[in-house]
Amino acid sequence: MGLLRGMARTAVVAGTASAVSGRVQRRQANKFAEKDAATAAKQQQAYDAQVSQQQPAYEQPVYAQPAPPPPASGGISNDAIQQLKELAALKEQGILTEQEFGVQKAKILGG
Repeated sequence: MGLLRGMARTAVVAGTASAVSGRVQRRQANKFAEKDAATAAKQQQAYDAQVSQQQPAYEQPVYAQPAPPPPASGGISNDAIQQLKELAALKEQGILTEQEFGVQKAKILGG
């Protein structure tokens, strides 16, 4: 009986450690992804500024791409609704903080 109890305890500890480790890895991956996106945006701005300074006078100016069309008048897409539900579930489980939830929600809603 002691052997089974020890094995069960080990399984619980290992499962908990695995869940915590996965949560930490996801948070770190999200943080690094946000930093990478910010760095890429800064590099793109620097490149755009450099290109605009080097552009010869005889070439036509480069215009910014038009903004994407607004969502249909029916509201948000089913995909966005599903993503919001998944985010809410992660927040309820304590995997996401309120701030992380807000950032991801804003990304999904396009604002």
